[in-house]
Amino acid sequence: MRDPARLTVSSGRLDGGIHRLPIRVYYEDTDAGGIVFYANYLRYTERARTDMLRLIGITQSRLAEDDGLIFAVRRCEIDYRAPARLDDELEVRSRLTHVGGASIEAAQSIFRDDERLVDSSLAIACIGRDGRPRRLPPPIRTALAACVTPSGA
Repeated sequence: MRDPARLTVSSGRLDGGIHRLPIRVYYEDTDAGGIVFYANYLRYTERARTDMLRLIGITQSRLAEDDGLIFAVRRCEIDYRAPARLDDELEVRSRLTHVGGASIEAAQSIFRDDERLVDSSLAIACIGRDGRPRRLPPPIRTALAACVTPSGA
């Protein structure tokens, strides 16, 4: 696990159990009309989850190296409410909603100012290099469970 105090602002910030990551929309993120290509919202949420884990002291590369464990998205539901556009400043807000023995559930939303553009919910499995489910190590599970924020928060 990593010392969160040593991380830069580029990892976003934790605010009452909600991780907030600013993202700017670049030309490469958009289609010919200047609207964010739908699959890029998944990239934004993946980046935010990775940085949220970093801030709570879990580095996925270290988890893979030291424990042979990988987080894999098992299910993803996404609701596109309004488009983001070239040069928009967005904020990805992420929260953990449940931690099981070998799984995590998360809810993530993308905002432009106070306008909600995208909502997503994910089920994430903890697996070994062989692709089979593995239990979360107790210190990792404890760190994750401490960050669970119930619905409506």
